[in-house]
Amino acid sequence: MTILEMMERSGADSTNLTVSWIRDAFNMIESNGGDTSKVKKQDLVSGTRDYNLPADLMALSSVSILDTKDGNKYKRISRLQRMHNESGCK
Repeated sequence: MTILEMMERSGADSTNLTVSWIRDAFNMIESNGGDTSKVKKQDLVSGTRDYNLPADLMALSSVSILDTKDGNKYKRISRLQRMHNESGCK
């Protein structure tokens, strides 16, 4: 449904007000939703590239690695995107 359709159905004449209502509704849904975040730690194994993820994983928000050479601080690792071309993935 578009904003214009919502305005027509609700009888609203202000686009800014309608957009504000939509944002408020999303914020309310997010704040009332029961999101559960889990932290899972795994040991790295030399020569291992793939690791198992939980079966109930919906989204991966971050990946960090413990840097023992820099005061045992967790360093965030940015995700890499694979390049696709006609001959396949690189």
